[in-house]
Amino acid sequence: MNYLGIEINVKNLPPLDEDFIPMGVWMIEYEKEAERPIGIAIEREEGKVTVFESKLRGKEFEEANLRYLERYIKFCLWSVGGWKVSVCGCDEEALKVKEDYVLGAARDFDVNFMMNTYERPFEFEICAPENLPKTNDTDKSVGGHLEGCRIGFDAGGSDRKVSAVIDGETVYSEEVVWHPKLSEDISYQYDGIVDSFKTAASKMPRVDGIGVSTAGVLIGNAPMVSSIFLKISRDNWDEVKTVYDRAAKEIGDVPIVVANDGDVTALAGAMSMGVAPVMGIAMGTSEAGGYVNADRNVLGWFNELAFAPVDLNRESMADPWSGDNGVGATYFSQDCVIKLAPAAGIALDEELAPAEKLKVVQDILEGRISDGVNPAKACDAAPVCSGGCGIKLLVGARKIFESIGVYLAHTLVLYGLFYDLKYVQILGRVASGTGGEIIVNECNRVLKDEYPAFAEQLTVMLPDEKTRRVGQSVAAASLPEIK
Repeated sequence: MNYLGIEINVKNLPPLDEDFIPMGVWMIEYEKEAERPIGIAIEREEGKVTVFESKLRGKEFEEANLRYLERYIKFCLWSVGGWKVSVCGCDEEALKVKEDYVLGAARDFDVNFMMNTYERPFEFEICAPENLPKTNDTDKSVGGHLEGCRIGFDAGGSDRKVSAVIDGETVYSEEVVWHPKLSEDISYQYDGIVDSFKTAASKMPRVDGIGVSTAGVLIGNAPMVSSIFLKISRDNWDEVKTVYDRAAKEIGDVPIVVANDGDVTALAGAMSMGVAPVMGIAMGTSEAGGYVNADRNVLGWFNELAFAPVDLNRESMADPWSGDNGVGATYFSQDCVIKLAPAAGIALDEELAPAEKLKVVQDILEGRISDGVNPAKACDAAPVCSGGCGIKLLVGARKIFESIGVYLAHTLVLYGLFYDLKYVQILGRVASGTGGEIIVNECNRVLKDEYPAFAEQLTVMLPDEKTRRVGQSVAAASLPEIK
C-alpha cells in the first residue's frame, strides 16, 4: 500500500473496509526517513504543558509532510487537551495547519470545544525552537482507596448508577433510568444526582466520601463539556460546573472527587487485575478512552480518542459531531457497526435509533432476529437482509465485528506511540456478547501476525468476572482519599 509516496506493508485489512489506511503504521514508515526536527507543545489548565518531538521529511515530500503534521497535531490535541498549540521547526507547514485552527475553518469544532473547556480563546503559535514552551507535566494519584463508607456514582446518558460501598464491598446498588440529555433545566440533573446520593447514604451508617464517574471533560470536579448537560445553555454553565460539589453538600461535609468515566474504567481494571498500566476503550454511543500509568496514576490528559484520527483515508465516514474524517468515533462505536452493515449485506431500517440498529446486528450474530426468525435456519429475513439468505446474514454480521477487530489492532499501534501500553481492556455495548469476543480475538490475531514484538508485551482483553464484580461503582467510590 502506498500513501503519499510512503510505502506501508499491511497484510490484514478490515474485510468490509479495504480502503482503510492505518495512521500509526503509516507514521512509523514515514518517520524512518524523516530528518527535520519539530516540536509541538500543548498547554492546558494551570500552566500544564505536554511536549511532543518528531521529525518531518525533506521538501520533496510536501504533501506527505503536511498530512503528517496536520494529523499529528490533531492527535496530540485530543489526547492531551489544551487551549494553546505551539509548533516549532516547520514554519511553512505549520502556517498552513494554523489556517485550519480558527473559528469557521476546517477545525472549527476543535477550536470551539477547547474554548468551551478552558473558557479562553484558542491560540496556535508558530515559534522558534528556543521559544517552544517547556514540559510541565505531572501525573496525579487518584482512586484505589477502599476504607470507610463511600458512595460510588456513575452518571450515564440513559441511566444513573449508584452504589453504597463499605470497605471495598458493595452493600447496595441501583440503576435509575433518566434522560439528562433532554433537559434544559439543570435542576433535573441536580435533583437526580442528589436523589442517588441520598439513597446510597441511607444504606450506610455514615458517608466518608463520594466518588463520581461521568462522561465529558473535567477540570477539577467541574464538567466543562459533557453530554449529560447537552441542552444546558453555556450562559448557565456556572451551575453545571458546581453541580457535583453542591450535591455533595446535601449529604454533609464530605470529600468528593469527580473523574472522567474512561479513566475510572481504566482504574477499575487496574484495581481488579492488580496490574498497570491499563488503557480502557469503551465502544458505545461513541469511543471513550481512559488511561492509568504504571504507577496507577492518571495523566491529567483528555484522552478524548473519539476525536483523534486513526484512518488517513480522506473518503472515510465523517464523524457526525466533529465533521472530521477517519476519527475514532466512527471506528469503535455503534456508528461503525451501522456504517459497515450495507457492505455486510444487512439493510437496517432507517426508522430505528442507532442503539436499535446495533441490537439488530447483534441479534443476527447471536442467531436470532428481532422478529424471532432464526437466520441460520430461515431465509425470510427480508426486513433486515438485502441478500435474502440467513447464512449470508450471519457471515456478514461476523465480518462487521472482525473488521472492528482489525481496526483495533492497527490503531493500538498508533496509541502505542503516545501511551505506554501493556494492558488494554475493551468494554461498551458494541463489545458485549459474541461480538466482543470476535473483536478481541481478531485484534490479537492481527497483532501477532503483523506486530509480533508489540503483541508480546500487550494484553488485549474483555473484562473478566472479577472486573465486572468490582466494576465502575467500586472504582468510582475509591476516588476520594479520606484523611
